[in-house]
Amino acid sequence: METLTEITHEQAWEVVHKIEEQVRKVVIGQDDLIRKVLTGLFGRIAYSFKKGEGEMAGSGHVLLEGVPGTAKTLLVSAIASTFRAKFQRIQFTPDMLPADVLGTRIFDSRSAEFRVEKGPIFANIVLADEINRAPQKTQSAMLEAMQERQVTIGEHTFKMDDPFWVLATQNPVEQEGVFSLPRIP
Repeated sequence: METLTEITHEQAWEVVHKIEEQVRKVVIGQDDLIRKVLTGLFGRIAYSFKKGEGEMAGSGHVLLEGVPGTAKTLLVSAIASTFRAKFQRIQFTPDMLPADVLGTRIFDSRSAEFRVEKGPIFANIVLADEINRAPQKTQSAMLEAMQERQVTIGEHTFKMDDPFWVLATQNPVEQEGVFSLPRIP
């Protein structure tokens, strides 16, 4: 099987075009948006967390904003269905906790030990639906996983699978019941 580094630009565009064709069967009249979302997903962004480490390339995450009913969730679901990858949808609500996204430790009375129960963020493609309805501490947990590509639950740290794409939707800030997403200074 070929990897992305082993295929030509023409082959890559052919793959993107096939994905676009499949998504257009479900989402009608949003060709420009479909192309922009796929560009965001496949964009390679160079980053490095620690001095001395080589640069790494990361997959892009995408944030879609719009009023309810404008096919944001449908678009993300259609894109996810074109891939043979694990897909999870997380519906964000005002009462969500970080553990609802990341996972938690659970005490097993039979073994008298704690075990880790991974949350829905452990997928290749995650739809973070209405992310700005969740409180800031839950948003922060999600954003940390997106940036660091790992999650710590208790004393265990888990790397995210590759690819790890988050496609998030948010309602306009003017709507009732939403929290602002953190801004990068």
